[in-house]
Amino acid sequence: MFSLLKPFIFKIDPEMAHDLAIKSLKYNFLPAEVFKVEHEEILETKIFKTKIKNPIGLAAGFDKSAEVYNSLFRFGFGFIEVGTVTPKKQFGNPKPRVFRLENDRALINRLGFNNDGIEKISKRLQKNSPNGFLGINIGPNKDSENRVDDYLKCLKEIYSFANYITINISSPNTPGLREFHNESTLQNLLKNITEFAKKNKINKPLTLKISPDIADGDISYVIELIKKFKIKGVVISNTTDKNRENLRGKNKNEAGGLSGEPLSKISNDLIKKFYKEIKREIPIIGVGGVNSGLTAYEKLKSGASLLQLYTGMIYEGPGIVKKIKTELIDILEKEKIKNVSEIVGTSS
Repeated sequence: MFSLLKPFIFKIDPEMAHDLAIKSLKYNFLPAEVFKVEHEEILETKIFKTKIKNPIGLAAGFDKSAEVYNSLFRFGFGFIEVGTVTPKKQFGNPKPRVFRLENDRALINRLGFNNDGIEKISKRLQKNSPNGFLGINIGPNKDSENRVDDYLKCLKEIYSFANYITINISSPNTPGLREFHNESTLQNLLKNITEFAKKNKINKPLTLKISPDIADGDISYVIELIKKFKIKGVVISNTTDKNRENLRGKNKNEAGGLSGEPLSKISNDLIKKFYKEIKREIPIIGVGGVNSGLTAYEKLKSGASLLQLYTGMIYEGPGIVKKIKTELIDILEKEKIKNVSEIVGTSS
């Protein structure tokens, strides 16, 4: 179905196409059985001590305002992350702000945390209980005078609806956000968040989403702070605003974050560096260029316990989840692997 619609979809502005997808998903009557795969039990894994059917998740950025997560679960995702959610409703950066790079199977976006704001999103989550394992990604408003407080406001409002919460410090499209990668700034943020969580009896796993452009010399203190403040997971990685040299698409020089196939190796290399230090003590959620069973397999072997995709679904439609699972199962069975968790970190 998607292959027939794709030529028409790709004639539409990318953000308009996305908005149409969200609207259509509100009326998604496709039965979940369409997306089922055989032998999926080999993919069963755990996320923060909870069993899920498979390690394939949807990255934050697709369902920014938590409008269609239950429709998305029908596609066979093991977990879904919504957001990024900010305290106040935010339009984001001026349009146009999403660009396809078809020859590179990539996207560049400079959306800027556009979302409906925490009040409206909380009400939406309250009315629609998730049908699966749900993460919520939080961040500050662009014009905020106190960004640390913004994270605390979001945490307080949405924690009861989430299975885990991701602290997003890595979008390249909110000016100054990546300053939270600095050691003292990150320490202050994590200290405030964990103290606030303890004081308010918020007992949900927290993960930290980092930039693929982090310097090698900064990795050790990021790991040290993750351990110190008992952050339960690390999401590697967000989009990159560098690494344009080998791109072929006409939009390659647009400002914003690059995602998709070109991010695959960059993400895998960073995952390996983190895994070398943390092993399985802190689970890694691997993001960037997951669009096949083989790319999933490679990222898991690099050290990711769980995976997320987004751009791949833009290019292949919802059937990509079934495709990845089917191909990954085939690889594991040929390798005589009994469970997907056995391969995590084996190439690091």
